[in-house]
Amino acid sequence: MTNTAASFSTGAAAAKSFDLSAVSSPERRLLSEDQLRHCYEALKVFKGKRFGSPQTIHHEFQILERPLLDYRQVEWSTGKRCTAALNSLHQRKNRYTDVLPFDSNRVILKQHKDYKPSAMGYINASFVMTSESVSRFIATQGPLPNTSEDFWEMVLQYHCPAIIMLTRLVDGTHTVKCGDYFQAEDGPREFGNICITTKWIQTTDTSLILRCLEVKNKKSEVPPLSVLHIQYPEWPDHGVPKDTVAVREIFKRVSAIPPSLGPIVVHCSAGIGRTGTYCLIHNTIQRVLIGDMTALDLVNTVTTFRSQRIGMVQTMEQYLFCYDAIVDELENLISDSNSRGGSH
Repeated sequence: MTNTAASFSTGAAAAKSFDLSAVSSPERRLLSEDQLRHCYEALKVFKGKRFGSPQTIHHEFQILERPLLDYRQVEWSTGKRCTAALNSLHQRKNRYTDVLPFDSNRVILKQHKDYKPSAMGYINASFVMTSESVSRFIATQGPLPNTSEDFWEMVLQYHCPAIIMLTRLVDGTHTVKCGDYFQAEDGPREFGNICITTKWIQTTDTSLILRCLEVKNKKSEVPPLSVLHIQYPEWPDHGVPKDTVAVREIFKRVSAIPPSLGPIVVHCSAGIGRTGTYCLIHNTIQRVLIGDMTALDLVNTVTTFRSQRIGMVQTMEQYLFCYDAIVDELENLISDSNSRGGSH
């Protein structure tokens, strides 16, 4: 397994850029013969479990649930610590007291606005990945009012080309799930030294809200960073969407971004349930397309993700949704490719 934190360099990607028009209107993917074969093979396995042996999927999640521990138990059983997150200076930066990043792969802000040795450049965010051949993620909580500048510093430092927001700001019970860290329709917004400008907004038929944001540190001469912000407000907390169409549309757009550009930021409210579900879907399909058939073992992938951020994929319903989305997207990829001249 690749050293997770070491794989997220802050320097190499800094000079790169990406044309966001490529993801604002993604083209259908035409598969190679090898990719088509991989998709057929994976579809047979996933579809066989989902519709031929659903009890197998329930058993898989039961296996995952057995070692699902809180951070105190994880520290005791694995040695993984959350020292920085538990520092008294940082507790007000955690949205939830039981969702904390591990020291070993937490995101570290090197130029923090209140940086001092004791502050440790802290943000409640974790590097999540399986390999450098596919998209790398930063899984994080929905920013708090007092961490919005930290969030944007993270985006700039790690040159993140896209942010996937899988929550509303306020849910149906009027509970605040995420701070308003991005809306700037009436002009630029400033969070400390960071200025956010909305270049365009687009709403899709699947209830996605796409924004092209320009992010600039006012004290830096580095050109502004263009970031694609995708919000999917219809995904309920602890639940799943009514169908897989919107989630697969996010995948189609974001998977067009070269992994070498920088990590994709994914967040909901806590940064584990909906966030983990999306990361599992995205990661699995990408790995199938490059012929990594170890991706067929979702238990192993979830276990890997949970070793990097506790609680990734929270419910049986979310785990089943992963199977549904993967099956639907594999079928769609095969259908599109065959209709445009691909062959099995």
